[in-house]
Amino acid sequence: MVSLFTFVPERINMSQRTTEAVFPPQNPHFVGDGFRVHNFIPSYRHLSMQRMSPFIMLDYGSKFHFPPSDKPRGVGVHPHRGFETVTIAYKGRVAHHDSAGNSGVIGEGDVQWMTAASGVLHKEYHEETFTKTGGDFQMVQLWVNLPAKDKMSKPKYQEITKSSMKVVDLGEGSLEIIAGEYKGEKGPASTFTPVYIYNIRLKKGASAEINLPSDFNTAMLAVEGQFTINNADAVPTDHFALMRNDGETFTVTGVEDALILLLSGQPIHEPIAAHGPFVMNTREEIIEAFTDFEAGKFGHLD
Repeated sequence: MVSLFTFVPERINMSQRTTEAVFPPQNPHFVGDGFRVHNFIPSYRHLSMQRMSPFIMLDYGSKFHFPPSDKPRGVGVHPHRGFETVTIAYKGRVAHHDSAGNSGVIGEGDVQWMTAASGVLHKEYHEETFTKTGGDFQMVQLWVNLPAKDKMSKPKYQEITKSSMKVVDLGEGSLEIIAGEYKGEKGPASTFTPVYIYNIRLKKGASAEINLPSDFNTAMLAVEGQFTINNADAVPTDHFALMRNDGETFTVTGVEDALILLLSGQPIHEPIAAHGPFVMNTREEIIEAFTDFEAGKFGHLD
């Protein structure tokens, strides 16, 4: 049986982090009627929740044109417990409401970071003006796991605007810091465990050197254009590159003008029990989550 994704031969260099595999986007499916997505985590066996911890889910909505509509498209009221949802908007506008009283709209380059923790109801959908005009829509939604000690903490919400992100000049490109730090600059996101999330923009032929802890699980998505890793391993548009945990430093270079989403985080070495919208540590906690949800303990949201 021929593999759909590419495994990259290991190269011996103790300081350089190398590429493990490059994954193409799987066939898209709709989440609700507003989010057409390709699932990378955990669809592939080599991108399991444990392998990419603390990133336990990644849905990528590649660029897709929605026609004008009178009714907002999206996902209706649904519950979450035990993790955080992180929505990154590249094209279009997304609105959010939750049962903890939080709401907001994010546009191109903005981020919506919701900590479900002990439990919330929320809904997300195309913003009203975008709904009426239609247009290109492109986004990423991540689920970031919480350690056991924080899973039942109070829900919270962070609306992170593009203008609030630190931007590091790369000469022929730039690096936007959503979470973590780069060359002494820090991103605005507050996280429970150490996480790095960057948007790296490179002109054709331009490079950026990345240095991250070798034990942090690290991967990159080619949001626009294509790039190479260490001037060797090609990552085409809409493909996802998984890095080995074998070094700290690597280089990304634009084969053409490119936008790269980089994810890197310290793994949470705890059991994962996941069922639908709940991610806990044990089956008993999952049962408790369903019981609490059915008893109305997640609040109310129309």
